[in-house]
Amino acid sequence: DSQGGDEGGAPAQDAPRTVTGDLVKTEYGPVQARITLTGGKITAADAAQAPSGNPQTESITARAVPELGKKAVQAQSAEIDAVSGATFTSEGYKKSLQSALDRAGG
Repeated sequence: DSQGGDEGGAPAQDAPRTVTGDLVKTEYGPVQARITLTGGKITAADAAQAPSGNPQTESITARAVPELGKKAVQAQSAEIDAVSGATFTSEGYKKSLQSALDRAGG
């Protein structure tokens, strides 16, 4: 019986939960990683926010974010390689991803 603002206490370990990382400012705009964890493992990763504002930036973001998410799921960590041609977005994503993992306790 938990008191306070929690609904039903802590989630079950194997229940999927989504954790959002810090908003990290990059030269091309802010990036914010979002991960889904199931049973303590990263099962999905994308971006809650990503650089935009002009066609070239949006083109790079559209290519980089899915690739970064795939790398995060494969690595199960923020220790991932940058996407070629998207160094600033990649570095920002990795910082945000690490903060999401820290928040998730992983």
